[in-house]
Amino acid sequence: MKKLKSLPPRLLVLVVLGLLLLAALVFIIRRSGPLAPVRVTVVTAAEASITPALYGIGTVEARRSYLIGPTSAGRVLSVLVDAGDSVKAGQLLAEMDPVDLQQRIEALDASLARAASMREAAQAQVADATARRALALANARRYQELGQQNFVSPGVVEARQQELLSAEAQVRAAQANLSAAAQDQTRLQAERSALQQQRRNTRLLATQDGVVLSRDAEPGSTVVAGQAVLKLIDPASLWIKARFDQGRSAGLVPGLAAEIVLRSQPHSPLAGKVGRVELQGDSVTEERIAQISFDQQSPGLSVGELAEVTLRLPATSRALVLPNAAIRRHQGQAGAWLIDDNALRFAPLRLGETSLDGQVRVLDGLPPGATVVVYSEKEIGADSRVKVVPTLTESAR
Repeated sequence: MKKLKSLPPRLLVLVVLGLLLLAALVFIIRRSGPLAPVRVTVVTAAEASITPALYGIGTVEARRSYLIGPTSAGRVLSVLVDAGDSVKAGQLLAEMDPVDLQQRIEALDASLARAASMREAAQAQVADATARRALALANARRYQELGQQNFVSPGVVEARQQELLSAEAQVRAAQANLSAAAQDQTRLQAERSALQQQRRNTRLLATQDGVVLSRDAEPGSTVVAGQAVLKLIDPASLWIKARFDQGRSAGLVPGLAAEIVLRSQPHSPLAGKVGRVELQGDSVTEERIAQISFDQQSPGLSVGELAEVTLRLPATSRALVLPNAAIRRHQGQAGAWLIDDNALRFAPLRLGETSLDGQVRVLDGLPPGATVVVYSEKEIGADSRVKVVPTLTESAR
């Protein structure tokens, strides 16, 4: 002090100002600089009962859809309906170009007429051969009797026996020709039936009542076998193909009540239920897929429309709950930061169901009444100094 008093007044003022500035700088660093405590908000762990829910995004799809197309490659001749048209079962929707099918059917008709004539000729041959055999049989018997009485020589009897054998062979040949003619006629009839079926297949008919969803080919375009010219759907079979996070899909079973919010009707939720849970999930997006049916379809539904689906699960028994924001991951474990005697401690937790309002059921690892960090203005660790504040935004001001 004596040394300070001995300083010139101007220098003394500068020293005092320097000390004040240094003290202010230290104060600022301790309060808002890198050495300042991290501001956090906390919550006290308490028991409560939550209502778990599953949330997913899906699209409106048709459970029953039908691809209408040809069974063989060809050129589209005409399309008689357009997208959005209602059709009845058996209605003609489109027609393929038959090319030469009609001419081939007419050629087969001529072949069938010729085959019928050939069959009649073969039948006449059978009748003629049968009559000749009967005559040869009568002659052979008469000459055999005459030979036994020695009225004719044995050579004449043998000649009549030979005529009988020849007549029997001619009958068999005539019967074979008749069978061949009948088989040829059957073959031609089968070929004609096949061509007629191909001709009918060029007429694309509606398999059942429905609505045309899309028109995929125009007249003049060439399509291959099985390619769709039109796509039909049953409008009464619309449902939602929804996706849910696999990690939170426990309890997803058919029959769960669902709340559906369509993108086109955000303020008019629709009731539904889980109609089916797919056995195969998506390993890439880690999602499970479920089909959600409507209790009552809303007018104006469109295929492909996005929808939000909420599934309500049964309420859980009372247990400790925490806000979802309090759950952190540290060294590969899920847990929460606890404030114990003004010190931070990470507690690994075994978690259960989650509600849509952000509450998580804690099954193990959390003592009742524990003070848990919910939000922090930056990442914290076991050696971090913290300051509990009501809200981070107010403390920032």
